[in-house]
Amino acid sequence: MPSNDLGPVGEKPQPDWILELTEQLPGVIFQLHRAPDGRMYFPYLAGSGIQKLGIDRLDLAQSALPALERLSEDGYPRLMAAIERSARCQSPITTKFQLRLADDRMSWIALRAQPRKIDTGTLWYGMMIDISEQMAEEQRLRRLSDTDDLTGLANRRKLMQRLDEEISLSNRHAFPLSLMMLDIDHFKTINDTWGHLQGDQVLKDLATLCQEILREEDLVARLGGEEFALLLPLTPELHCRKLAERLRERVAIHDFGIGPKRITVSIGIAEHRIGDSQETLIHRADENLYAAKHSGRNQVMVGV
Repeated sequence: MPSNDLGPVGEKPQPDWILELTEQLPGVIFQLHRAPDGRMYFPYLAGSGIQKLGIDRLDLAQSALPALERLSEDGYPRLMAAIERSARCQSPITTKFQLRLADDRMSWIALRAQPRKIDTGTLWYGMMIDISEQMAEEQRLRRLSDTDDLTGLANRRKLMQRLDEEISLSNRHAFPLSLMMLDIDHFKTINDTWGHLQGDQVLKDLATLCQEILREEDLVARLGGEEFALLLPLTPELHCRKLAERLRERVAIHDFGIGPKRITVSIGIAEHRIGDSQETLIHRADENLYAAKHSGRNQVMVGV
């Protein structure tokens, strides 16, 4: 249906070349009208994005509901709040939300609109653009910034961020919180004897073992080299030690591609104490790790 069947409110008919141009624009340009009783409709819609929506423009010229019903569960109240705030303050709408298109695919939509008071209510002039690819790329980059390239585990940055969150909860509510620091024993010898590719495989296999033994709410991170950290929310030291011993035993009997009982780990444990900072908790776990190393390796140490 051509866009000139729904001309902009209060404007003269446009030349054909302008109508053709607006139909080729990516996304959608629109007018949205809201009456004092809250009823909303689109007096004007144009742009190539309308076809993706799969709703007849004549229907939307009567009511905006067919489009609003396509919003995601959290997108609907967010957009309604933005519209209400814009109408009350006569401020622009700048928001994004997920919208179900004609093919049932949920797409991210960015919306920008400027309000204008008119005799029959509020009229917005705006545009909507599909930003799904941009959102996917942002999520990918966010994952990369939080992820260790080799093992796929969280990296140091992600650990520190999560540690801050869990320490805050522990300080506020006295929830138990434990931290394991884990180091592969004699890892340099492994690299020197079997090569760095095999050493990398050992790191990846160890990452898998750690993930298998812990719970979904726990966080395993590679800090660098052969050192790992395991953050266990809602876990007191006693329970953490049992998990650490189980992990240590499982590593010791696992065949990492160089024969069983050739790889061992040392683990240091610290439980958060109310008022502990991030640095204090890590330092105590590190001290226990060093104590495990100095006491002969292949053991779990608690106590500092």
